[in-house]
Amino acid sequence: MIKVAISATGLYIPPYTITNEELVESFNTYVARYNQHNADAIAKGELTALAESSVGFIEQASGIKQRYVLEKTGILDPERMHPIFHERSNEELSLMAEISVKACQDAMNKAGKKPEDIDAVICSAANMQRAYPAMSIEIQEALGIKGFGYDMNVACSSATFGIEQAVNAVRTGCARAVLVVNPEITSAHHAWRDRDCHFIFGDVCTAILVERLEDAKPGSWEVLGTKLATVFSNNIRNNFGFMNRSEDADPDARDKLFKQEGRKVFKEVCPMAAEHMATHLESLGLNSANDVRRYWLHQANLSMNQLIAKKLLGAHEVTSDKAPVILDEFANTASAGSIIAFHRHNDDLQQGDVGVICSFGAGYSIGSVIVHKI
Repeated sequence: MIKVAISATGLYIPPYTITNEELVESFNTYVARYNQHNADAIAKGELTALAESSVGFIEQASGIKQRYVLEKTGILDPERMHPIFHERSNEELSLMAEISVKACQDAMNKAGKKPEDIDAVICSAANMQRAYPAMSIEIQEALGIKGFGYDMNVACSSATFGIEQAVNAVRTGCARAVLVVNPEITSAHHAWRDRDCHFIFGDVCTAILVERLEDAKPGSWEVLGTKLATVFSNNIRNNFGFMNRSEDADPDARDKLFKQEGRKVFKEVCPMAAEHMATHLESLGLNSANDVRRYWLHQANLSMNQLIAKKLLGAHEVTSDKAPVILDEFANTASAGSIIAFHRHNDDLQQGDVGVICSFGAGYSIGSVIVHKI
């Protein structure tokens, strides 16, 4: 089998930020208007009054301080509370492809690769802009890459699942190099009117270049192993889909957006993710605490990451050096979170250092990639 490396990552950051203060002001205005409009029904017990949010609540619950978005006016409008995107013609590059091309070009430039050096594009994200043609093929065309492309979706684990597919393609000789791109326009499927989660998500796009180890530049990361696992759960779900019309379902119903049972997810996923990584490391003859220099974890919730890291390391406290956090700046960016952490926090590691990229989310799904610096 051919040895494989991650030779570069790319990052596209949207032009707008929404601070917790801005978000809370908008949300609380919506709450006040809702409660006033429904005052009689609330007084009769027919409806429950909505509770306000606060900056303190958000930061304590999540560790998030701001998020990047592709458009903020519509999100912060209490009468709308979702982004304003303008439909593009079929001849124009789609929004998801546009940000994907920028992230991919960033990765290609860092690796010193041209379109003719790459044989495949995998577009792997929590939601796709359309059913077909595949986003990956549009991205491939825009980049000038020959070969093949396909889309895949495993929610917040999409990036690590995509990396395994890319690794396998290179390892078996199907491709010399593969781009995995994760365009996460989470603002479009987020429930901005739900106090329990209105602060969670942000937009971003990441890209990962996977290629033959022999072709990778010094400072790249050899992939020692990948591991995937899924266990079905309804605790994170989005029911929006092409069947809705035939079901005569309400397109604006709450279940057509991101929805989760947060406490159940926390309780169930944390031990699963820690055990997943521990057993993966053990299968490669590595120790969670002693042999791993850094963990780049999915960025969903600060307490979640800290608990998982503590379970892995057997420590009372885990430093940001051991498990970097980008959640405060980017919020939860679905599949892209662990890749942003890797992108931002790997240059300082030394040759031979071992690291783990791990994501986890709806499904449940967990994916881990163990790498060491060459």
